[in-house]
Amino acid sequence: MDFETDVFVSYAHIDDQALAEGQKGWISSFHRALEVRLGQLLGKTPRIFRDPKLSGNDCFEDRLVERLPRSALLVSVLSPRYVKSDWCTRELREFLLASERTGGWRVADKARVFKVVKTPIPLEQHPTELQKVLGYEFFTVEPQTGRPRELSQLAEPDAQRQYWARLDDLAHDISDLLELLAAKGSPAGTADAERGFVYLAETTFELQEKRDAVKREIQGQGFTVLPDQPLPLLAADCEAVVRAQLARCRFSVHLVGRSYGIVPEGTTESLVSLQSELAVERAAGAGTDGFTRLFWLPPDLAPEDERQRRFLDHLRTDPRLGKGADLLETPFEDFKPALARRLAPPPPPPPVATLTRPAARAGEGAAGAEGGDVRRVYLLCDQRDLAATGPLESYLFDQGLEVVTPVFEGDEAQVRRDHEENLVLCDAALVYYGAGSELWLRQKLRELQKSAGYGRTAPLTAKAIYVAPPDGEAKRRLRTHEALVLTPPADAAHAANAADTADTAFAPETLEPFLRLLRERDA
Repeated sequence: MDFETDVFVSYAHIDDQALAEGQKGWISSFHRALEVRLGQLLGKTPRIFRDPKLSGNDCFEDRLVERLPRSALLVSVLSPRYVKSDWCTRELREFLLASERTGGWRVADKARVFKVVKTPIPLEQHPTELQKVLGYEFFTVEPQTGRPRELSQLAEPDAQRQYWARLDDLAHDISDLLELLAAKGSPAGTADAERGFVYLAETTFELQEKRDAVKREIQGQGFTVLPDQPLPLLAADCEAVVRAQLARCRFSVHLVGRSYGIVPEGTTESLVSLQSELAVERAAGAGTDGFTRLFWLPPDLAPEDERQRRFLDHLRTDPRLGKGADLLETPFEDFKPALARRLAPPPPPPPVATLTRPAARAGEGAAGAEGGDVRRVYLLCDQRDLAATGPLESYLFDQGLEVVTPVFEGDEAQVRRDHEENLVLCDAALVYYGAGSELWLRQKLRELQKSAGYGRTAPLTAKAIYVAPPDGEAKRRLRTHEALVLTPPADAAHAANAADTADTAFAPETLEPFLRLLRERDA
């Protein structure tokens, strides 16, 4: 279809009335900004139409009915007046009716109607045809008062920045759809050219700007972002929509903040928690399609209420997290590279140079003389346990493994960088739980979970916790699905607690389940 108009802007006349004499109205300023940005993206001046003469009391003119079928896209600027205007809603209906004769109102799962929400209105008051269309929200909500504030070109600097970011998102999406319409019918213009779907979970309002940034990153890599419709606020309907959207994806991203957020009717779970659980359900039934999840939490997160605190504790300790999921508690700028690596994994690194073991020395085990490929084991321990880990380290070395321990002295940044590189390069991890506290152990397990954020692309072959002296209640009740728990026999543990030498703190047979996992991988 050779359209005469690229974009038809549908709006209520009152929304273009300037608040101060001599200023442009909101719609006029929006029209001009969209025209310029869209022209920059298309490489030509776009044909954008709106009728500045019409008001809410004007009749619906025949000439507009004639123009609508010749318009490629419709931008509906929603406001309280828009939804009350028979003229505006009829304009929408006429476009949708006309679109059925010009290729349908959806092209490659993309709607030809763009919903710009200038002033917030409850979803149930939106025109029925737009209730399942995602909107571009040109407003923010003040966290202290809950009062909405419209974004504009004349607002304070932060609101201006958000205005231009959202207008840029809108212009990009309009540009993409116009190009898709222009190429429709040719192989290059089909949705098959896209890389697939990513589920970007809806989040709380405090993280909306970061979610928009993540959405741009995902779309920039050639993926389609779901959900592509507002989520219903009735729990049963919401679950059905989320399940259907997740089923189309092989990857989901979840941003979690301090607020608990909206709770759909019919459940006690927040929308954020509900999407997380349904993603777990999707992963459990993923079979061989490799569905994975990526969670981001700001560091030092302080939840606002008890429900969110419980949800965060559950998220951090959920044994299901280790199965095809990563949880990163990092600054947002550190999260973005991890996301980029997940979207476009780097090519596998060249094989690590073969480490050839020297010829056997007197008393050295046979494995030490064989040479060949060597697997790396990162032996994490508290600095106070360095001496106690000596026998364990020697035993692993005699099994043909290269053992790396943390560095504790030197420049803090270099020590941290060495730790992160070990998390990326090691084949397996063994946590020596001796002098370290229970909090120390949790921190190390979280660091293993976050290894994808440092650039790791493959899961660890094996993860284990070696429970060492001194004895304690936390160690006796230790249970986790995140790693093997290796507990020395009672007689060895008792001897170690009573002994003065570190050698008695180690029982070699305790490591057998850990070594078995490594052998199975080699086989």
